[in-house]
Amino acid sequence: MKILHLSDTHGLHRRLTHLPEADVVVHTGDFCMAGTESEAIDFLQWFCDLPHRHKVFVCGNHDDCLYEATIDGLDPNCHYLCCSGVEIEGVRFYGVPLFVQDCIDGRLSRQFAGIPAATDVLLTHMPPHGILDSDGSVHYGSDELLTRVKAVQPRLHLFGHTHAANGRCRRGATVFVNSAVATESYDALQRPHVLTL
Repeated sequence: MKILHLSDTHGLHRRLTHLPEADVVVHTGDFCMAGTESEAIDFLQWFCDLPHRHKVFVCGNHDDCLYEATIDGLDPNCHYLCCSGVEIEGVRFYGVPLFVQDCIDGRLSRQFAGIPAATDVLLTHMPPHGILDSDGSVHYGSDELLTRVKAVQPRLHLFGHTHAANGRCRRGATVFVNSAVATESYDALQRPHVLTL
């Protein structure tokens, strides 16, 4: 299975032409900039029209118009994961969004603790602490997420959030990938990643 991973497109998605072929395209949040419903609708129309057989996405902290929302009318091959999972061709995907309200009320910690042990590909917007999460000397990742990922050991952990840390690395059994597409200044695009399972 080939997976194309995008994140942090911040309204620039229509500039992403000639995307690589893959069986599954994954977006790990921050497809909006201001978090408006019109931005989300424009992204979803673009995302559903991509030629990839399967599409999976989670929300990021800029996508707050979808907080506690139910998204109806998606194509059958397009899956919104909000502390939920989907199995595609025998591969178990699970996604946890990043909404500011969940950070404030402590719900995000419980959501990370609830990541199932039987997860092959984990989608989060936030990175785990110390892995592709730094911008200079500041780390934006979560210790609680790192602890759970170490316990679960998914084959892939896909995320974004920290634009300066676009890249990939392996730690133990897990390949970690930050595919933040927009640069820190939001005026240029970085390359997404294609991964093979």
